Amino acid sequence: MNDQPEKILVAVAWPYANGPRHIGHVAGFGVPSDIFARYHRLKGNDVLMVSGTDEHGTPIMVTADREGVSPKELADRASAIIRDDLRRLGISYDLFTRTTTSNHHEVVRDVFRTLWEKGAIVEQTTVGAFSAATGRTLPDRYIEGTCPICGFGEARGDQCDNCGNQLDPIELIEPRSKIDGEPPLFRETSHLFLDLPAFAERLADWIGAQGHWRQNVKRFSLELVKELRRRPVTRDLDWGVRVPVPGYEEREDKRIYVWIDAVVGYLSASIEWAANRGLPDAWRDWWQNPDARHYYFMGKDNIVFHSVIWPSQLLGYGEGGVYGGDRGALQLPYDIVSSEYLTMEGKQFSTSRDVVIYVGDVLDRYSADALRFYLTAAGPETQDTDFTWAEFVRRVNDELLANWGNLVHRVLTSAYRTFGHVPAAGTLDDADRAVLAAVEAGFDSVGDLLAKARFKAALAETMRLSSQVNQYVSEQEPWAVIKADPARAGTILYVALRCIDNLKVLFTPFLPFSSQKLHELLGHEGWLAGPLEIREVTESDGSRHEVLGGDYAVWVGRWQPSALRAGQVLNDPQPLYAKLDPETVIPDELARLEARASGR
Repeated sequence: MNDQPEKILVAVAWPYANGPRHIGHVAGFGVPSDIFARYHRLKGNDVLMVSGTDEHGTPIMVTADREGVSPKELADRASAIIRDDLRRLGISYDLFTRTTTSNHHEVVRDVFRTLWEKGAIVEQTTVGAFSAATGRTLPDRYIEGTCPICGFGEARGDQCDNCGNQLDPIELIEPRSKIDGEPPLFRETSHLFLDLPAFAERLADWIGAQGHWRQNVKRFSLELVKELRRRPVTRDLDWGVRVPVPGYEEREDKRIYVWIDAVVGYLSASIEWAANRGLPDAWRDWWQNPDARHYYFMGKDNIVFHSVIWPSQLLGYGEGGVYGGDRGALQLPYDIVSSEYLTMEGKQFSTSRDVVIYVGDVLDRYSADALRFYLTAAGPETQDTDFTWAEFVRRVNDELLANWGNLVHRVLTSAYRTFGHVPAAGTLDDADRAVLAAVEAGFDSVGDLLAKARFKAALAETMRLSSQVNQYVSEQEPWAVIKADPARAGTILYVALRCIDNLKVLFTPFLPFSSQKLHELLGHEGWLAGPLEIREVTESDGSRHEVLGGDYAVWVGRWQPSALRAGQVLNDPQPLYAKLDPETVIPDELARLEARASGR
């Protein structure tokens, strides 16, 4: 255990509140960030994990128009669904809030105003896209065309998902509206721009010094810095955060660009978390503490906003504004943990293209830990990964259940039926000591991988240790030894139970629900890994909204070898996982996908 806990900020990408999230989303921002946060909490570090639903910008407006509701009504509905999905998946935020709160608007406006006052935001005339049919502003993300850089045929008006470069709609080859398929009209409009080239040298030096970043993130970010240009930070919209600049403040048709708005959310959510606790300055212990480490989790399409745009805002803000001051500048990211894409049949998950498996639908039919296991073991940590139901079933049955689940069940069943409690150990032999030492060493080996955000390798190492205990139990055969030597059988089961109790902690970041269940089956009390809760909070202006969070200070788990005591009463064993029937699951799920794609 650390003598002095570290301050760890886990900043998680904000999901759009224009509908339910699919499993491709949580493979990038959700499960990896939660594994990391849970590990650091078990280590005894001070974790602040924040995010929320991103409720401004173009996707909300377009979906709301299509459904005939207001953007606020759509955001309210989608935000509630997303919060509940994340709760069910076990994503342990300290605060998961919303961008439509008065607190968020206040913080965003302060950051924006400060950047403008310092000259980092300037006015410039540009060309905007408008719908030929309605005359309304056509949002960048709802313009498609061929990327002028890589030739990808479905590049968006703000970014190409294939090469990751930022774009303007007018740069696309043969641009078209995703709403009606018609070419947009382009005409001049005035906007405010973030002067990114002014930060190029500092960004290049900072990124170049980050030897611990994933290489794909570092290389891509350095390439972006080479060709920085001013980027518009306002949009012709009537939904979002108002622009706190003379000549714009009073205009109903101008709002702050949603990506400038959303990344400030990491700061505003931290400030809201502190206010909700009655400790309004507590957020500063992370944001203005040079020893704190900030980790940002997202999919690879969001790298530019976290390695270039948000750091530029932080550099430009400096010690200014309402939230700077004599405590020092706001801290830059320590690491940007970006995942690749989870695809399905070789296509990127996309709600608009009906390539989608919703998180809530999966959790309605399968356990959260089964999905978390799959997304970690087979997910897109360092390369694009294709999801198939056959592989999901195989991973759950042949790895999670056959290895870890079966080890737990056969050891607990044997110990419960034979003794009913943790048996006392006799003299340990070499095999006993070796397997105990191997599992206890996992707190270092698995922990080192988790600290480096190598989640797939960390899970593989934990599974390897589980296999080693399986081998020990198979070789020692306590169920056979019991007849001739009950004391020796008791020692074997004691060793096996100690190993399982340790593995339970090692698996907790990945599999919090089944780890809690095992914690209770072993006769322990208290919360090892939960629960999460949705609660309503009231802001200073009297407005109310719901947030997701939890009281993690009461968790009893620690990242250290267990002290399972002899005589502790065991509870009636129950299987941790259900076996999936491929003859049922695969045809049923493929039929559901086909039905969704055909609109049935």
